[in-house]
Amino acid sequence: MAATGVLEASSATYDEGMNIRSATLADLETIVGFNARLASESEGIELDTERLRAGVKNLLQDENRGFYLLAESTDGILGQLGMTFEWSDWRNGVFWWLQSVYVRPESRRLGVLSALYSHVQELASSQAVCGIRLYVEKNNISAKKAYQNLGIHPTVWEMYETDFVIKRHSR
Repeated sequence: MAATGVLEASSATYDEGMNIRSATLADLETIVGFNARLASESEGIELDTERLRAGVKNLLQDENRGFYLLAESTDGILGQLGMTFEWSDWRNGVFWWLQSVYVRPESRRLGVLSALYSHVQELASSQAVCGIRLYVEKNNISAKKAYQNLGIHPTVWEMYETDFVIKRHSR
């Protein structure tokens, strides 16, 4: 319901010839690699690669779960973001949740995240999305700054969870 038809012919070109496109199953290993690096760099955790691969594959194969966008240039794939959906009864609409946002270290501060997010905003505006949300690891100051530079601001809520898969040491 939330994504049906969202990504039909979803592609756009941004500054410096950077192209934003929908990911396909052919991008599976790239996305798995980026997600593993993201977990390691941002939270210091090592993900179960087979579980991660299955999770990425499930998202790529079911547009009702979400989608991935990739930023690429002649240098290859520069970065990614995933999107999942949450129904809001208060708004009678769907929030899009940014997930798995990763930009290769050598491509950071070159407008990759900005191009990805601009494309998300364009897609969301054509789908009557009620808002875009994300969560960020609380000590990831550089990510928080990058998101705020895009116009994304902290909410009034804190996030709580019971995680049955990833075990973290208390912080």
